[in-house]
Amino acid sequence: MWLWRWRRNPLRRTSDVVEAWVLLVAWVLAPVGGLVAGVLTASAMQASAERVRAQSHPVQAVLTQDPTHGSARPTSSALVWGTVRWTDRDGSTHTGRTRVPASAVPGSPLTVWSNGRGGLTPPPASAADAAFQSFLGGLWASAASAGLVIGGAKLVQTRLDRRRFDQWAEEWARVDARWGRKTG
Repeated sequence: MWLWRWRRNPLRRTSDVVEAWVLLVAWVLAPVGGLVAGVLTASAMQASAERVRAQSHPVQAVLTQDPTHGSARPTSSALVWGTVRWTDRDGSTHTGRTRVPASAVPGSPLTVWSNGRGGLTPPPASAADAAFQSFLGGLWASAASAGLVIGGAKLVQTRLDRRRFDQWAEEWARVDARWGRKTG
């Protein structure tokens, strides 16, 4: 019964055939397009994470001033903003602000991450974190693209239904007028 749109039938309309083709394309394109979008997104995210890991490197830095700036030092292990100084691989000295443990005192050594151009960067994601984030990104992209395809097909189907209802109303008005009375 689900192939009724494909059978020859004198009551079948062009919109029925169009709807059948739209649904067929949507059911094929949603999983295939979702899979392709998910794989491409996951691989792009993985490549981006690897590029960030390759460009950033840990360097030893020294805290130059008290991170709390004279206010009461927090007792927890929270991170606060502090100014650090480090020497990059090329021998140049840099100063910048980064998150440091609240318990750090000026002169204490810290490990910070640099991009090699004199800028501080957050620590790169580990390989496992990057793989997990890539998987989730691919999953979201897959679901979004499949949802867009199915949503588009549903929109086309709704418009075709509206068109059919309007055609039925016009045909019924012609038939009803021929009978000489109005029903309903």
